[in-house]
Amino acid sequence: MKLTKKSHACVRLDKEGRTLVIDPGAFSEQDAALGADAILITHEHPDHFDEFRLRAAMEDNPAAEIWTLKSVAERLSAAFPGRVHTVGHGDTFTAAGFDVRVHGELHAVIHPDLPRVTNVGYLIDDGALFHPGDALTVPDQPVRTLLVPVMAPWNKISEVIDYVREVAPRRAYDVHDALLTDLALPIYEGHLGRLGGTDHQRLAPGAAAEV
Repeated sequence: MKLTKKSHACVRLDKEGRTLVIDPGAFSEQDAALGADAILITHEHPDHFDEFRLRAAMEDNPAAEIWTLKSVAERLSAAFPGRVHTVGHGDTFTAAGFDVRVHGELHAVIHPDLPRVTNVGYLIDDGALFHPGDALTVPDQPVRTLLVPVMAPWNKISEVIDYVREVAPRRAYDVHDALLTDLALPIYEGHLGRLGGTDHQRLAPGAAAEV
């Protein structure tokens, strides 16, 4: 499949003429979800879930469908009956020709005083790719390509390095990177490249790779 990095946590996957988009949030391009046949949302935070972008994509393609957790689905189901599906940990489904398995239940801890929202990760095509959303979830099967949330209010670089080591993918690409400045990028890339134990690369928004 072809992986195209969009800004922040959003990626597009293309296979056999069909397109799957994950997490087209408010930090992503306004057209990040347009043209999608299927859209997956990991959780309700606005940098992953933007209602305007989703509505535009669903109206652009009347056959497009969304898979997401309950808190997001409740905000969209009435507008798009039969096209918004609620999923949770352990569920499996096929979206636009991609086989998907759901992993995880809660967002990582930002601070003990803040309630944790639901968060799910998506394992695509039997481990070909895993997007964890905002959690360091380790799937119960091998992962070939891991999308790594490199910088967030809820993580630090040592945790990210240990996460990559534990998942042990063949390759890792950065996501959740919009908050990193150009000055910080080489530092993060250097640490992950030296210590992560895998082929770590960064794709600029708009760049693509075969996975």
